[in-house]
Amino acid sequence: MSDRSSLPDDDRTQVLTDAPTGLPGQASFGGAAADDATVIRTPGAPPPAASEDKHDASLLAIGARVAEFEITRVVGQGGFGVVYEAHDHTLERQVAIKEYLPTSLSTRQPEGGVVPLSERHRETFDLGMRSFINEAKLLAQFDHPSLLKVYRFWQERGTTYMVMPFYQGDTLRDALAAAHASHEGVDEGWLLQVMDGVTQALGVMHAANCFHRDIAPDNILLLEGSGRPVVLDFGAARRVITDKTQAMTVILKPGYAPIEQYAEMPDMSQGPWTDVYALAAVMHVAVTGKSPPPSIARMMSDSYEPLAAQTALLQRFGVEVLAAIDAGLAVRPDGRPQSMDEFRIALGLGPSPAQEGATVAMPGSGRGGSSGPRTTTRMPTQPGAKTAPKVQEQKGNKTALIAAVVAVVVVGGAGAFWWSGRSAPVPVASTAPAAAAPAVAAAPAPTAPPQAAPRTPLQSLQALADGAAPDFAVSAKAVKPVVAIGKDKLGFEIRSAREGFAYVYMLSSGGELYLMFPNLLDKYNKVTANQTLTLPRASWPMNSGGPAGTNEFVVVVSEHERDYSAAGTQSDGVFPQFQLPVLAALETARGTGPTPLLGKPVCQGGAPCNDVYGVARFSIVEK
Repeated sequence: MSDRSSLPDDDRTQVLTDAPTGLPGQASFGGAAADDATVIRTPGAPPPAASEDKHDASLLAIGARVAEFEITRVVGQGGFGVVYEAHDHTLERQVAIKEYLPTSLSTRQPEGGVVPLSERHRETFDLGMRSFINEAKLLAQFDHPSLLKVYRFWQERGTTYMVMPFYQGDTLRDALAAAHASHEGVDEGWLLQVMDGVTQALGVMHAANCFHRDIAPDNILLLEGSGRPVVLDFGAARRVITDKTQAMTVILKPGYAPIEQYAEMPDMSQGPWTDVYALAAVMHVAVTGKSPPPSIARMMSDSYEPLAAQTALLQRFGVEVLAAIDAGLAVRPDGRPQSMDEFRIALGLGPSPAQEGATVAMPGSGRGGSSGPRTTTRMPTQPGAKTAPKVQEQKGNKTALIAAVVAVVVVGGAGAFWWSGRSAPVPVASTAPAAAAPAVAAAPAPTAPPQAAPRTPLQSLQALADGAAPDFAVSAKAVKPVVAIGKDKLGFEIRSAREGFAYVYMLSSGGELYLMFPNLLDKYNKVTANQTLTLPRASWPMNSGGPAGTNEFVVVVSEHERDYSAAGTQSDGVFPQFQLPVLAALETARGTGPTPLLGKPVCQGGAPCNDVYGVARFSIVEK
């Protein structure tokens, strides 16, 4: 709709997100959205003293007693729980205590008990607590040095507590970041040693028909002194609560999540191969310094570059390891190693101790699952274990699959947070002889079975009014409802009966959906009650640029500022743009919940707050 050529040259620069450059952590469609906090200090920094903790009435006070444990420090707080360092007076040791405390659903009473915010929140609060207990029971049954250990758990004061070892060390993310910052990379032997422990630990989980589904560098801790990896963050309670409230249907990290985590489809179920993909993505980060392209984007157009075909990498890593990573990153579930033991053998680690004597042929490498036919002898499966279903080969538009998947919601800094940071040297890369990359044949990419038609962008836009407060009156109108292409300027006026923050959406005549305001040129969006706000301002005039047709606008004036990082926006110019395939996926996932275009309110201090806003609509016709 707008004539972008009227903007100054320096305004047509790409808007970068706040995600770190180089080694990625959690990336998102347009930015990071914090959910659970991760407390990891700068490598080498000493742990803070207990006196540094600021009192927060929602948290247990320093010195408070919970059973035989005395709280000594708050380690970290997130949307669904808080972790404390505590002293065990019975066994005279330091432990970590995780308390179930979903901030959006509950509050702490003066005497220390935890209660739901209201009866309306009780069902979801209780559901999350049952899942928290199930998570504790699950972890307690595992016994592996690279799996998080739970000493005990119990219910008290209206909530649940879980006691674990107090681990000290760096996350794998920190270790890899330091290694790549040195421009030397990591040593293959060191990396395989880490993967040896992680694959064994995940294999133990899989034998119990339990899948982690959130493997990433920040969820693997390297213990101080030994360097032994420990797999962290199972997050069952968080996932169940978000499913129940429909605020988020799936919590995952785009660079590490395989395509089946975006959808619940008969031919795309989750299994051991799901964690194989994520762990292969972790190794991709270790080898290259960056995560692979998101699997959802690869279904549309696969830009993945096989590691085993890159000459520079073959100078430092064996072709067997690189080909195994490529195979683990196959887009289609049935194109990957089907178990951790298959993946271990592909990496040259051999079967885990529980599967000694089993044999398997290494899958061929390829462009993320687009490799040709391969023959693989499958590992013997555990009783009741699943095998990745075959994806039907069909010709057609792959957009149908994207419309059916559950869109990504990123947890900024999500992960377990019950350790104290320490720095440790990471072995750097040694030179390995080059080897030729295996040749593979290309196979046609799959498409999904026909899915129900998703909501249209116009329907998503109209749905913004569904949750508006009746007493939050907002009006908006075009300065000129009909404009001449190439001649007239665009303009509109907004009034609100209440003070708030204005957000203007536009579905252009060309079918593109933008967040017109605030934007790169104009970020100040505070609205004064009963005063007219005229947009665009004189500093960024917009000319009618076509194509001919109707441009639909919706104005939201919100009591709180709003976060759109989980709404599928992409900032590649002045105006953030909603990516329609991602929006369709989010709409498919939301059910009867609010439209993803609404974003989330940003509440002071991260505390829960009422989401109050008003909505107005208008249109401008271009001729």
